[in-house]
Amino acid sequence: MSLQTALDAVADPVRRAIIRELAGHPDWTRACGTFDLPVSKATRSHHFAVLREAGLIEQRDEGARRFNRLRRPEFDAEFPGMLDLILNERPSAG
Repeated sequence: MSLQTALDAVADPVRRAIIRELAGHPDWTRACGTFDLPVSKATRSHHFAVLREAGLIEQRDEGARRFNRLRRPEFDAEFPGMLDLILNERPSAG
């Protein structure tokens, strides 16, 4: 997991929203289709792929659904404090 890949992954506000949602729920309880995101299904899939490839999330399929886990312990060990910044981010005024 490289710093640049991690920074690229968290640069997008939709991906940060996914991270915050996952942080607020137990592992493996949120399927991709349960997120209320302002993007198309294809774009949603892209965002999840970017997060997965950056090592931020892990996914597993159960039937027709794909469930997610935020890899917080692993990510915190590699980049201490980065997820805390994302989880404590205040909405922008503009």
